Amino acid sequence: MSTGYKIVEQDALYYVTFQIVNWVDLFTRKVYRDIVIDSLKYCQANKGLEIYAFVVMSNHTHILLRSGNGKLSDTIREFKSFTAKQILLAIEMEAESRRDWMLNLFEFSAKQHKRNEKYQIWTHENHAELIYSDKFIMQKINYIHENPIRAGIVEKAEDYLYSSARAFADMACMLDIGNILYSIERIPLMRSGK
Repeated sequence: MSTGYKIVEQDALYYVTFQIVNWVDLFTRKVYRDIVIDSLKYCQANKGLEIYAFVVMSNHTHILLRSGNGKLSDTIREFKSFTAKQILLAIEMEAESRRDWMLNLFEFSAKQHKRNEKYQIWTHENHAELIYSDKFIMQKINYIHENPIRAGIVEKAEDYLYSSARAFADMACMLDIGNILYSIERIPLMRSGK
């Protein structure tokens, strides 16, 4: 079931992809990955964000999530705005060999859209897919967890630190992950015929 990749139901479960403009491999550096993780933790603690699976790759992140307070679009917008500002600060402050190149790309991307300021880090799209069945949940979780394997980074999904595959393998994980199997009955899913 397609929703045009837009978030329509603000309290429903979604699979989203946040992508860096021009597929810039920003997250090859730990400092930038940690900004994403710390911001997601903040959203969990203060914005009602529930995360059930995630992975942070070199230039994008996939997350299975929902809003406990029915404000998913607002939370995502605030997350992307805040992380963009923090990433730009880190680019300026860190010993970043790619600084000029990245800032030029981010500035060029910003000029392509009227609503941007000087730089654009994230694409405007979230590629949000409404989760409508238990089978679709498992398909998306497997896709998320297998991303680092497909990229040739690790052999086993749970070996990748910036992924919820660790939580699913009963290992320490960077984010608190909701138990999706326990939560399926509680999470509003768009079911056929409803």
